[in-house]
Amino acid sequence: MTPMDPVTRELLLTAPVEPLTVDRIEVRRITMAPGTAPGAHTHNGPVVGTVLEGSVLVQVGDEEPRILRAGDPFYEPADVPVPHFDALEDGVVFLACFPLPPGQDAELTMLP
Repeated sequence: MTPMDPVTRELLLTAPVEPLTVDRIEVRRITMAPGTAPGAHTHNGPVVGTVLEGSVLVQVGDEEPRILRAGDPFYEPADVPVPHFDALEDGVVFLACFPLPPGQDAELTMLP
């Protein structure tokens, strides 16, 4: 960034989404204590987020597990299993954005 260009924009994530009629977006700040591993789950709608602090082991669908740190974005498609979203030894704080259609609340379903 220079005085001549005080704003920079960097594309961090492009995620393909199914067509969805959205009437609101919920943004949640979520904090997980160190070592928290909530277990495999799905969401009833897409989730787009960014890690703010700490680190997390993430696996979405058949993707390879990866570690995300502060500034890293993530995307969880609707109804796709998330086997891992596990806070590492420093815990994790992230923003999660939930685009929601009329009459739908964001839901998380635990998997066996």
